Amino acid sequence: MKELTSNWKSSIKSGEYKRKDSQFRHWVTADGSTGPSGDAGFKAEADRYHLFVSLACPWAHRTLIFRQLKGLASLISVSVVHPDMHAKGWSFDHDETTQALYGTTGDTLGQSEFLAEKYFANDTGYQGNITVPVLWDKKTGSIVNNESSEIIRMLNQAFNSLTGNTLDYYPQALRNEIDEINELVYHKINNGVYKSGFATSQGAYERNVSALFDALDIVEQRLSQQRYLVGETITEADWRLWTTLIRFDAVYHTHFKCNLKQLNEFPNIYQYMLELYQMQGIAETVNMAHIKRHYYASHLAINPYGIVPVGHEQDWSIPHSRDAQFN
Repeated sequence: MKELTSNWKSSIKSGEYKRKDSQFRHWVTADGSTGPSGDAGFKAEADRYHLFVSLACPWAHRTLIFRQLKGLASLISVSVVHPDMHAKGWSFDHDETTQALYGTTGDTLGQSEFLAEKYFANDTGYQGNITVPVLWDKKTGSIVNNESSEIIRMLNQAFNSLTGNTLDYYPQALRNEIDEINELVYHKINNGVYKSGFATSQGAYERNVSALFDALDIVEQRLSQQRYLVGETITEADWRLWTTLIRFDAVYHTHFKCNLKQLNEFPNIYQYMLELYQMQGIAETVNMAHIKRHYYASHLAINPYGIVPVGHEQDWSIPHSRDAQFN
């Protein structure tokens, strides 16, 4: 298999990190009809779909959270890659030690050594980045979608008739407000930490780290007045933000130089992060050893010796103040 250009290095333009768009955009729907994009034929069925994820990646983490929230663990299987990502991209390297430490599984659908093999099997001329998550159709042996924001919306709705779980994290009445806050969070916070950490010029770094902390100030103020990002209802917007928050102090503060403040210096954001962590099934989606190993050992242009720092041990099970504040 050919060597790959590092995903993030290939996305640097004039010192600025520019994330590339995902390219597989089919949708799983309840009846297999065409979704907002892509082709028809992907019907919601038990044990038809599979997720390829890294436990380090905040975008992949979203899909694992929705798999838990929507009761889909028995319907959608998962493969977890190795945390190290180098010349050939995400690897399925796996043994008892990496399973115990990092939750790896290997390729549970086949014998692939690297996730890239799945992409090239699907499209021999594929030119995009090899990213997680990947939603895979076991029936057709093809990639359905590799855009996390779309995958979580499929998981939110398409399988309801199979599970009986009708919880809705993208309710019609709140969609405009959810979309609006998602824009701020995605550009300034979710992607803002990457634009800060992957910047290759001082100017690009300073612009993006300032924008990141300005956005965190906006969120802090918002959460001082309401329990969740969109009022009193927890929505996809909260989970999209949360996967960045849970990594912030351990990785982004140090590794990506997002060090104007630690997360615990934002009291409302920190308590909110604790509350979401303590919701049923969420803690088991977090593997901090995998998270730290990936970032510090994979981005050798930033951390040349691949040394993973000790510390940053935080107890997220401690009581939070949100109940007293908003009940």
